[in-house]
Amino acid sequence: MGLINLKEQKKKQQHWLRRTIIAVILVIAVALFGAGTYFYHVAMVPGHKSFINNNQTIKKSDPLYVQKIWFKNAKKQQWVITSATKNYRLDADYIPAAHKTTKNVVILHGFMGNKEKMGEYATLFHQMGYNVLMPDARAHGQSQGKYIGYGWPERYDVRKWTKKLIARNGQNSQVVIFGVSMGGATTMMTSGIQMPKQVKAYVEDCGYTSLNDELNYEAGNLYSIPTLIRWPLIKTLSMMNRVRNGFYIGEASAVNSLHHNHRPMLFIHGSKDHFVPTEMVYSNYQASRGPKELWVVNGAAHASSFANNPIAYQHHIEKFLAKYVK
Repeated sequence: MGLINLKEQKKKQQHWLRRTIIAVILVIAVALFGAGTYFYHVAMVPGHKSFINNNQTIKKSDPLYVQKIWFKNAKKQQWVITSATKNYRLDADYIPAAHKTTKNVVILHGFMGNKEKMGEYATLFHQMGYNVLMPDARAHGQSQGKYIGYGWPERYDVRKWTKKLIARNGQNSQVVIFGVSMGGATTMMTSGIQMPKQVKAYVEDCGYTSLNDELNYEAGNLYSIPTLIRWPLIKTLSMMNRVRNGFYIGEASAVNSLHHNHRPMLFIHGSKDHFVPTEMVYSNYQASRGPKELWVVNGAAHASSFANNPIAYQHHIEKFLAKYVK
């Protein structure tokens, strides 16, 4: 009789243990889904982000005041295409060079930015004699889109913009792809796909190594999420992104894309970048297979290398591109 009671008690304990384990797993799953949903909205859905400075007021104290004012007053043409996937309407500004030229640049903005926030770079290239094309990425500015792609789906949009630019300005066009922050990552990701022969060089400023690396870094930097929790959280976010946005987080890699790039690329990064950590540029630089140069700007914070030293910034870009764009 006692043996039977012991067996029944053991069964009850095992049953209780199984129920407890299932309950804990369900609680963890619900918590991960809830946290994943929250962080998906923060990371992938366009809208106001508290950690992004969206102030576009132009102050005379700004070291790039002259460049920004020129762009504000410049006459711009509106260009439109349909995105490479999803059938979104994409918008861009085009500023022709002062004199007829074969030199063209496609300028790519950063996370939750837009073409207007890239005015100083438009001025820089226009002063260098380039035709300037400035697209709004999907879900940014005046372009349509539900989710932010961090450069991965946008790389094919950049190719479409580039082909439109060549069709407009002729087969003898020479094209440079330039981007800052998310635009820098988009530039590197674009370098990994087949591009028209007219693309002569790339210039990336403070782009991340991969979306996975950047989200993992920001989970700690902005939200102090412990390392142990980041992996399942990002995996949850990745599965949501595959369903909604068409790709897994781990696919969006600038480093992997650069392994397929054999064209010239200039890498720029601030030495005090705490948003896209400076260490990332060394991995990006090592990955690229074509002619390349690296300039780490002493004392510059994220996306501030141009403002840190406008003269040196223009000099580095002019000197690099002079080798490849005639």
